[in-house]
Amino acid sequence: MNLLLTGVCGFVGSTLARALLESMEGLAITGVDNLIRPGSELNRRELGRLGVKLFHGDLRCQSDLDALPAADWVIDCAANPSVLAGADGKTSSRQLMEHNLIGTVNLLEWCKAVCAGFIMLSTSRVYAIAPLAALPVNVVDHAFRIASSKDLPGGVSSQGIAETFSTQPPLSFYGASKLASEVLALEYGSAGGLPVWLNRCGVLAGAGQFGRADQGIFAYWVNCHLRREPLRYIGFDGQGHQVRDCLHPRDLVPLLRKQIAAGADPKMPRVVNVSGGTASAMSLRQLTAWCDDRFGSHPVGSDPRPRPFDLPWVVLDSGHAREAWDWAPQTPTEQILEEIAVHAAANKNWLQLSTPT
Repeated sequence: MNLLLTGVCGFVGSTLARALLESMEGLAITGVDNLIRPGSELNRRELGRLGVKLFHGDLRCQSDLDALPAADWVIDCAANPSVLAGADGKTSSRQLMEHNLIGTVNLLEWCKAVCAGFIMLSTSRVYAIAPLAALPVNVVDHAFRIASSKDLPGGVSSQGIAETFSTQPPLSFYGASKLASEVLALEYGSAGGLPVWLNRCGVLAGAGQFGRADQGIFAYWVNCHLRREPLRYIGFDGQGHQVRDCLHPRDLVPLLRKQIAAGADPKMPRVVNVSGGTASAMSLRQLTAWCDDRFGSHPVGSDPRPRPFDLPWVVLDSGHAREAWDWAPQTPTEQILEEIAVHAAANKNWLQLSTPT
């Protein structure tokens, strides 16, 4: 089987490439990456040694896609993943849309031309900001937790946010670009008879991630703590009680294999959440405590001023994926954090390599 993997030199793309090659016989992977993310060049040589055929290309440019060999399936890992992109006064909303939406259109046109199936890694950020920001929460063990309430909006429970939760804007430019890409992918699949699967991921994390404050927060926090770099709890009560779930990308591989094997099976759900769920959920305060135990105490500052699009509690409920695909995450958060810590200790300049100046 021939697979095209976009964003192949990024953390998620390179992790999936390695894990898929280990688990699938007779698999040939073609990878495409524009290499604009600092640190992405570091994965290029290793992927080449593994037999991945690498192309330097930009999904915004249709001619770059036209130069690629045909594939049976596409796994789309390419995106600008920052929720602040286009709204922080430092980056362009047009560039974000060109990368995340126009790039998806070009990729779907390519899939239609070569009759390839399409699997998209989407995001929890497609869910509506206003009702998430208004969720009733209490602080339990230094972390926000959903309060017991009969007035919770539809699609959310103590187990997390389900696929039925509102996707009504505002979502952020990033969230809107991914939701629009989802809709277009489903339309292309319906009109062209192409198999399309959409996986809404929680926070993806692991060793080798290019951590920044606005993305890759687990890797960023561990690396900064180890290096005694300044850290701050931003927004809400300024105490780091905001919570996110955590998933290692390699845990997606069993699901991806099942989706590829299912083809265009109409009985299976097109859209599912995939995350570590409540078992993996952790606040920044709890993450700091883990780092203090691992590296020694390091003070964290406090800035209670709100930041655009930030939310107190984002945990996805993957029950639908479990029921439909018999999928569940395999790597516990403690193991993910330990992998990040070992990598951070072995790569002293990782923050400088992977974070733009």
